[in-house]
Amino acid sequence: MTVVSGYLKKHTEALVKDVGIEAACALTGKSKATLGRYYSDNPEHTDRFMPIDAVAALENAASFPHVTSALADLKGISLSYNESRKNDDDKGGINSDVIALSQRFAMLMAEYNQSIEDGIITINEAKRLLKETLALQQVLIDMKLHLEEEAT
Repeated sequence: MTVVSGYLKKHTEALVKDVGIEAACALTGKSKATLGRYYSDNPEHTDRFMPIDAVAALENAASFPHVTSALADLKGISLSYNESRKNDDDKGGINSDVIALSQRFAMLMAEYNQSIEDGIITINEAKRLLKETLALQQVLIDMKLHLEEEAT
């Protein structure tokens, strides 16, 4: 099995386990055995991969797009996953963006300060820093869109 195949199968398994095997069966119309073959590392199942429509159905129900993220990683593409859903349309404008930017940056620096306190950034600390960095990136994207909107 190639490294790419193993990587995709590992993420396929994570997707199925995220949704739950019973729910995955119901969503895809596949049996437990069939789903198991999609992420099995047995040589006889090396060339079996989950169909894209099944991946889409499962990722819609999952907490994270495991397979899509893995495919992006393999291609060197960075995805930004934003699970937050705002209650309003956020028409506060550039002033609100500047406030949100400073708050997010402060949160990132606080997380960094806590993470580096012992001189080592653990995997979990790195994940929290990444989450804060992505949130800061989203604020910058929103700010850019508001500025472009005001410029037209």
